[in-house]
Amino acid sequence: MPSLTQPRISTEIPGPRSTELLKRQADRESNARSYPRRLPFAVARAEGSLIEDVDGNVFLDCLAGAGVLSLGHGHPDLVAVAEKQLKTFVHGLDLPTETKDDFTQQQLGMLPESMQRTTRIQFCGPTGANAVDAAIKLCKTYTGRGDIISFQGGFHGSTHAAMALTGLVEQKSPIANGMPGVHFFPYSSCHDCPLGIRPDVCETNCATYLEKSLEDPNGGIAKPAAVILELVQGEGGVIPAQFDFVRRVREVTRELDIPLIVDEVQTGCGRTGTWFAFEQYGIEPDVIVASKALSGMGLPAAVIMYHERLDTWAPGAHSGTFRGNQLAFATGAEAVRVVRRDGILQNVRDRGDQLMARLNSLRERCSWVSDVRGRGLMLGIELTDPETGARGSALAKQVQSEALAQGLILELGGRDDCVVRLLPPLVLTEAEADFAADVLDRVLDRLTPPRA
Repeated sequence: MPSLTQPRISTEIPGPRSTELLKRQADRESNARSYPRRLPFAVARAEGSLIEDVDGNVFLDCLAGAGVLSLGHGHPDLVAVAEKQLKTFVHGLDLPTETKDDFTQQQLGMLPESMQRTTRIQFCGPTGANAVDAAIKLCKTYTGRGDIISFQGGFHGSTHAAMALTGLVEQKSPIANGMPGVHFFPYSSCHDCPLGIRPDVCETNCATYLEKSLEDPNGGIAKPAAVILELVQGEGGVIPAQFDFVRRVREVTRELDIPLIVDEVQTGCGRTGTWFAFEQYGIEPDVIVASKALSGMGLPAAVIMYHERLDTWAPGAHSGTFRGNQLAFATGAEAVRVVRRDGILQNVRDRGDQLMARLNSLRERCSWVSDVRGRGLMLGIELTDPETGARGSALAKQVQSEALAQGLILELGGRDDCVVRLLPPLVLTEAEADFAADVLDRVLDRLTPPRA
């Protein structure tokens, strides 16, 4: 079978065979299914940054399994180590193996040198939400306290506890008796300030509000067990936190001995141009949550890495049947070696700069593009009605649909899904980045009037 080389569209989307499989899925699967509703095609195969559907259409994948496929689909080096491991040992609970030891060494070796000797690692269930749950349990155990501070716009997963930490009210409202003791504070989203303050006069008032609330003996909030923070809110609309905000959150949590959990489920493993996003902010968190791209190719794995002083768990205090996924460990260790060998982090920075320049040019032309933002290859285009200021949710859905018809897979996010998101594989080429930008240019030029 020939390799996939470039996007091509030869049928309507969905094509006839995809339509058949989508109907079979709708007849038999849960109503909770999500992606096929907006990305209506059925997959035949994938390679690198490309996906081919069952009707022969080929798409550039700027979703990458929701950020999971850091080295793209079917990276040959990862496939080779997975095949070798599959014949050796697959499922190991938390028993030590050479494969697991290699994975642990590679992951800890990607931390800043100052953190490597004092960091412990805990293997969780297979998803990021499992790791978020583990981080909360760890901090509650260490502190003996129960409340958690999270941030408006944040997303930490769909399990019962992780959902309680998530800002999206729509997701939580059908579920009664959620985890108690969660307090939401404003996040430094200066494009749409949660405090209604103009960015030019703000001086990170959201950080000041958090500081004063935590330090005020009459502030109404008991000293929490942890503060959990995304450094770039992904589902919240690709919103990078302001540098001063993050540093001040770190300072106040350190002063008050409140563990700071940084959720790197989506930003980790190179997505923002450094291995972890917190490196760009000059801080050291107490707990790091990682999952998604840990294996490099979509095999499930999740961990928390934390300062050794927090390691007060009793044996068996946190477990998970699938925490010993040897295939994910084998490919995850190899993925780190590939990242180092092939200069992947530099590629992320280069392609991110390339796309940001193209998207900012689009912003200058298109009146509906109110903001372009992100870090590395985690980028977002916010759409807003230039006359009313209303969120451009309907337009964003049109952009996603028409881009798909031209061979480009995109995601949506942000308030009311008004942000068009790009999460391509970290091995995205210069030509592929230009293709994505060209499609967005054509689609938005057709759907919106030019800026006056």
